[in-house]
This record gives sequence, C-alpha cells and structure tokens, in this order.
Amino acid sequence: MPAFIDIQGLTKRYRNADENAVDNLSLQINQAEIFGLLGPNGAGKTTTISILCNQIIANSGQVYIEGKSLNSDRENIKKIIGVVPQDIALYPKLSAYENLRFFGNMYGLSGNDLRDRISISVDIFGLRHKLNDKIATFSGGMKRRVNLIAGILHRPKVLFLDEPTVGIDVQSKNVIIEHLQNLNRNEGTTIVYTSHLMDEAEKFCTQIAIIDMGKIIAEGKPKQMIKEHPSFNNLEDIFLLLTGRSLRD
Repeated sequence: MPAFIDIQGLTKRYRNADENAVDNLSLQINQAEIFGLLGPNGAGKTTTISILCNQIIANSGQVYIEGKSLNSDRENIKKIIGVVPQDIALYPKLSAYENLRFFGNMYGLSGNDLRDRISISVDIFGLRHKLNDKIATFSGGMKRRVNLIAGILHRPKVLFLDEPTVGIDVQSKNVIIEHLQNLNRNEGTTIVYTSHLMDEAEKFCTQIAIIDMGKIIAEGKPKQMIKEHPSFNNLEDIFLLLTGRSLRD
C-alpha cells in the first residue's frame, strides 16, 4: 500500500542562504498516522511543513499526497488538507464567529452546514460564550483553539500542525490534544505535527522523525526508539543524544 504522503528528495534553499533549509529529504507517512516531525530551532521543520501546505515552493524534489503530485495538482491537494500554523492566523478585529465564517467560506462551506460545524466546534472547545467577541480580547489559549477550529472546519483528510500548543495553558493544551486524537481515531485524519515538546510528542505521536540541518537523522515509533536505547528513559534524552546539547538560535 503506497504512503499517504510520499516525500522524495525534497530540497529548499532560501535566497542568499549558505546552506539548504531542507536537504534532499525523503519521508513516507501512512494514512491515519499521527506523525511528529521533531527537531531543534532551524532544523527545517517549519520549512518542510510550509512546502507540504503549498505555502512555499521547493527548489527540487517531489511530494505526493493521496497519490496527487504537489507539483501538478496543487488545487486538488488544497481541498483535502488543513493547516494550523505556529503564528495565530486570525483577524484580531473580527469576532471568533466572523473569523470562522471567513475561513469556512474559503474552503467552500456556507449556509446551515457551516453554521452547524462552527456551533459544534465552539462547544467542543469551550468557546460558545466568546463566539461574538473580538479575537483581540482572547487569551493565548483561546486564540489557539479558534486557530485550530479554522483549520478543521472542512474536515480535511490530512492536518498539518506547526507547534499547535506552544505557549498556552495546560487546560487548552489538553483540550486540543484530546480533540486531535479523536479526529484521528474517529475520522481517520492523518496528522503531521511539529513540536519542541518531547514529552507531548512521545505520548501523542504514533510515528516520529527527527530532523536536523534539513536532514532526517532518525525515524520510528517513540516507544520503539526508547526501547532501542536502554540507557535512556524518554524521547527527550534520545533527542539530545542525536541533536546535541549546544544552543540553537
């Protein structure tokens, strides 16, 4: 069975950069996987996700999502992916409802279907009482929850998440992680996730790859990787072993 996401020899170098941000990267991600792409700052995580989401174009390489080529079938791929970026992608002067209606319209949703999806989502994420308030008045955790809803309203087959729980309270983080697990379990949504939080990734992901300097340096199931390094107790120890302890800026 072919991989749901098939990345072949992906390379990206930004203008005036001395090195590739992503360097001949190849990776296969199966359908209904919760896949963690983990790495230190500047490792190439966000660049890789941005290429897969059609936000930037690679210099070379091929990407296939559900058998469709990212080079030649971008419009059809856009219909089946959802994106939750690291930076909050909401309009602060609009209400939560206005933001969600706007993003729903972008994905072709309208009328009662869109209203029902918004209504169900704000109940799940505890935002019913804030639906008509401006995003500018929201806490960081509330903004993260609205940001996530905007990326899943159209029920994508694959969801790309770049640091979805960074800088938020424990309660918001738990709600987000639990809902993502439900999406994966109940709807078979394939999830591709980046994070610096190794303990979260260890519990959340079914498969991970560690990226450094634009290259994949390790890949496998978190529990199996820990088992293969009996002197270490957790994923964070293995991450530091493979990427080093020097600071990354």
